[in-house]
Amino acid sequence: MLTQPFADAIAEAEKVIAGAPHVRTEQDLVEGYDYLAGSIRASLQMAWAYQRDFPFFVRSTGPYTKLGLDNPDTLYFHAYVRDDCEYVVTGRRGSTADLSFQVLNGDYSPVDVPDSLTAFDDRAIEIGEDGSYELRFGPAKADAGPNYFTLGPGSAMLIVREVFSDWATEQPGRIRIHRAGATGAPPPLTQDVLAKRYGVAGKILVSRLRTFLAFPEWFYLKLPVNTMTAPRATPGGLSTQFSSVGHYDLADDQAMIVTVPASDAPYQGFQLGSMWYVSLDYVNHQTSLTADQARVDPDGKIRFVVGERDPGLANWLECTGHARGYLQIRWQRLARKLTPEDGPEVEVVPVQELPERLPFHEQSRITASEYAARIDARRAATADRMLG
Repeated sequence: MLTQPFADAIAEAEKVIAGAPHVRTEQDLVEGYDYLAGSIRASLQMAWAYQRDFPFFVRSTGPYTKLGLDNPDTLYFHAYVRDDCEYVVTGRRGSTADLSFQVLNGDYSPVDVPDSLTAFDDRAIEIGEDGSYELRFGPAKADAGPNYFTLGPGSAMLIVREVFSDWATEQPGRIRIHRAGATGAPPPLTQDVLAKRYGVAGKILVSRLRTFLAFPEWFYLKLPVNTMTAPRATPGGLSTQFSSVGHYDLADDQAMIVTVPASDAPYQGFQLGSMWYVSLDYVNHQTSLTADQARVDPDGKIRFVVGERDPGLANWLECTGHARGYLQIRWQRLARKLTPEDGPEVEVVPVQELPERLPFHEQSRITASEYAARIDARRAATADRMLG
C-alpha cells in the first residue's frame, strides 16, 4: 500500500508520544496527541515541499504546526537549497522589528544541532528606498556583490525569520525564491515519487518528535528549576540573537517574578512553553509578551509575573493549567553582546505576597475588562499576521 510507510511512522510516533518521560496526567497525553497532529501535517508539508530546483518558501510553524519552542512573535519560512546552485531571493521589507536569514547544513536530529553556515539580518544587505531587495545565495565566487552570500559545503536549507515586537502596528513584508537559470518544470508525479515522499514524511515525523523531546535535555532540564540563565548566544541560532532560558515548576498558589531590564534591542520577548517544547496558546491567552506589549516600570525594568492564578497585573503570563514548563527570553537584532546585567532575576513567591514583593505593584495593576481587551487584540493581530 502506497501510504503504509507513513502509517507505520504514525504508529511509531504515537508510541513516542505515549512514552515521553514528562507525561504524568491525562492532559499531558491529550496535548501530546494534539502536538502529534500538527507534526503529521508539518511532516507531510516538508516532504512535499522538498524542491531544490524549483524551491519556494513554506511557512515552517503556526498555531497548529508547532515545534522547537516556536516564538509567538515570529513568522518562520524555509526553502530547500543545494550548495552547487545559485538562488535568487527577492522581496520587500516590511515594518517588523527584525528580518533575518540563516543557512543550515542539514536538519535537527536527536543527537545533533545543524551547523549554521551563514546567519545575518537585513542590516547586512542593501535595501532600496521602497524596501525592495534582491539577494543571491550560491557557490563562492570572487566578484560577488554586496548582496551575495556563499552557500558553504553541505548547505541544505534557507530559513527566514520575520519578528514582530508590536503585533498591532507592524506589517510583514513579501519574499520569494527561485533558482537562477531554472527552466522547465518539476517532473510529473508518479507512484514511485509519491511512495518516496510518504516514506520521507514518515522519517521526518519520527525524527522531529524524538529530536525536540531530546532538545530540552541538552539546554533546559539540567538547569536548576525555577531559574533562568544569563543571556547567551542561542545554540544553532542567529549571530545577532541572545536568549535566557529555564524551566519552571510552580504550585497553584505560587508566582514567579522575572525581572529584566527593558533592552534597547529592537526586539525583546518573553514566552512560556509546555513540556512538549512548544509555545502555549498565544492566541487566546497572554502566554508571551514583547517589550512593546509589556508595561515597563519607572526604573526601566520589566517585571513579568508567571503563574496560574490571575494576579490582576498587566505583565501576567498565564500558565494555562501547566504547572511545569519552559521559559525563554530572546533579544534580537543586537548591536552588542549581552552581559549578565542585561539578563533576568527570578524569584518565586506566594501569590498573595505579590503586592509587597513588586515595587511598582499599583502601577502594574489592570482591570478584568482591560485584560479582556488585550486578549481580543491578540486574537485579531494573530489572525491578520497568519494571513499575511
